[in-house]
Amino acid sequence: MSAITGLYYRDGRPVDRPKIDRTLEVLAHRGSDDLGVWYSDNVGLGHRMRWTTPESLYETLPQVDRTGNFAITADIRIDNRLQLLSALDFSTALADTITDSQILLAAYQKWGDRCPEYIFGDFAFAIWDAREQTLFCARDCFGVTPFYYYVSDRTFAFGSEIKALLSLEEVPREIDPERVGDYLISLWEDTSITFYRAIRRLPPAHWMKVSPDSVQMQPYWSLDPSRELHLGSEKEYAEGFREIFTEAVSCRLRSAYPVGSMLSGGLDSSSIACTAREILASSDGRPLPTFSAIFDDVPECDERPYINAVLEGGGMEPHYLGGDRISPLVESQRQLYHQDEPLFAFNLNLNWGLYGIAQQKGVRTILDGFDGDSTVSHGVGYLSELARDGRWLTLMREVRGYTQNFDRSFWEWMSPYLWNYAPPFKLGQRGWKSLQRRMGMQPKAAGSQPSWHSTVNENFLRQVDLGQRRKALGRALRKSRESQRAEHYYSLVRGVMPYTLEVMDKAAAAFGIDLRFPFWDRRLVEYCLSLPPEQKIHKGWTRMVMRRGMSGILPEAVQWRGGKSNLGPNFDRGFRKFEKDPIETLLFHHPGRIAPYTNIDALRQAYHHWIAGKDRGEDAMVLWRALNLDLWLQHRDRQSSPSQEMVSV
Repeated sequence: MSAITGLYYRDGRPVDRPKIDRTLEVLAHRGSDDLGVWYSDNVGLGHRMRWTTPESLYETLPQVDRTGNFAITADIRIDNRLQLLSALDFSTALADTITDSQILLAAYQKWGDRCPEYIFGDFAFAIWDAREQTLFCARDCFGVTPFYYYVSDRTFAFGSEIKALLSLEEVPREIDPERVGDYLISLWEDTSITFYRAIRRLPPAHWMKVSPDSVQMQPYWSLDPSRELHLGSEKEYAEGFREIFTEAVSCRLRSAYPVGSMLSGGLDSSSIACTAREILASSDGRPLPTFSAIFDDVPECDERPYINAVLEGGGMEPHYLGGDRISPLVESQRQLYHQDEPLFAFNLNLNWGLYGIAQQKGVRTILDGFDGDSTVSHGVGYLSELARDGRWLTLMREVRGYTQNFDRSFWEWMSPYLWNYAPPFKLGQRGWKSLQRRMGMQPKAAGSQPSWHSTVNENFLRQVDLGQRRKALGRALRKSRESQRAEHYYSLVRGVMPYTLEVMDKAAAAFGIDLRFPFWDRRLVEYCLSLPPEQKIHKGWTRMVMRRGMSGILPEAVQWRGGKSNLGPNFDRGFRKFEKDPIETLLFHHPGRIAPYTNIDALRQAYHHWIAGKDRGEDAMVLWRALNLDLWLQHRDRQSSPSQEMVSV
């Protein structure tokens, strides 16, 4: 984790260093170990360094090559260093002191626009090519590392966070109403939009080339959902997973400073922590600091039996946060400063608290098991394949196993497959309608509106054509159930993934923490997507290849646990306990800021249902989004100038 910024006047105006300095000043929290600026004529690059990897200790950025033709700034961690060092003819004897940015620049000089294809790891970078008078920018495959930009006919600017761009007077501050609409209905599929109309995100796995005359953007990599791996046995699939997963953890342990790991007690974080423990034990024997949220007052959310099962293996140094002791909006003004946008993740307060503890313990890097569910896949899309193919006995066996393993109702899970795939004529019309009534399978009433519809201001709804936008952006979701692999593929490329990674990055950066995600290793993702569906769900056990692959590493209590706790009750309790008064103040006294976007009467109705304990399934989240939108609008209004923010960071 570091900070990058840049400014390129496409019309030839000279760049003033104070402007680059200003973009770096507001990103001081992202890198206090070193600061650098390079500028020449109409282009300037900036960098704030946060040392994490051993090689970063030798790194100075921005960097200019010996010819003076290339200048680079980068926030990068390369995971396939040895492979690239060989391909680029570096001396392996000097490998320990060759920096990732040196490798990247050499890759650009050799492969040009194709260089991102060869790099495994997390990155966002910009390279000035003086020969072509172009700025070449790229972002990693999954969007782990953020990259925001502004472009006009005269100006191109970029930065690791939105606030860097807002520090420039050239960048307009107008709100993007489409993004507000997306936020209100939890629509995340647009991977380029932000809350500012003029500021955009470079989508994951894309490069962008900016010249005086043109702006080009292209994807450089994509997942292949048609590829299927065929091995000889279940053991081979499990061993393949274990080998790649171990490498994904190992390369993310590369650090000059202490590395910690999140440990929730779930399958993902436990697999990472246990694997990291084994790797560290075979190297220098350091204990692994772990960070866990516990819930004394909300026992249904507490995972201590599973956390303790992992800790009993030794080699770890546990640290805890009382997750039921803090508000979902803890330090809201500071969070808003770092996020630059309304908060959306209702459990981010737990991460926020744990990052603070990690900072106090001197940890600079944290391994996180974020959404291993999507990488490995639960495999439930296979059940649709079985139903579509008429393999009803196999389907019933899988559903029976699943509902037993995960304590679910058999008919609740079986009924959608009957509803969508069983031929009514085989049951007879009378029998079919009887079965429908028994299982509660009533079709949705014609013309009914989605649950969010009533809480959005009707005029605003029409202004941004929100219904049509949701329909257009949701097409991929409707196609995702054609097969297990199609469903798996879509879960990996959903727009909510890079957005969540950006949110987590900015929260961690507030504490000087570099987040690393072993489950978002390109090699691991490609391997898991290519697996036959039977390796993802078997006898009702989801994520089967991972459970098998972690044998001997995970405690059996975790390896074969069914499901995981739902943190919703803790959120609901904390939201009521800490934020009831702010919600009432907003809805019943000062709703003016959000009135152009929301239906205040409908929000008040949602509040009455929620406070009476009769949440209709979406009321709490509707209120959460409304409150956070209002807090962000207040925060934005308080900014007296683009470069001034009265928040201690």
